[in-house]
Amino acid sequence: MPSTPEPRRVVVVPGGPVLVEGPVELVLPDGTTVCSQRFMVAVCVCRRSKRYPLCDTSHRRRVRVDTENQTVDADNQASE
Repeated sequence: MPSTPEPRRVVVVPGGPVLVEGPVELVLPDGTTVCSQRFMVAVCVCRRSKRYPLCDTSHRRRVRVDTENQTVDADNQASE
């Protein structure tokens, strides 16, 4: 009797990467493949990663504006 493999768990992190239970092989649009043997792989969806398609937490460094129109960087240091 053929056994069916366990389904992979994929977790979409709001504002962050997509977490995929590994090991995985990612196939990019140009046909390039990226393999990871890790037990959990963070796949970049913001496209800011220097290690794309793998996440390097670049999504944490985005600039946002607070309610008083001050720019706040990723370290929560306000500037005017």
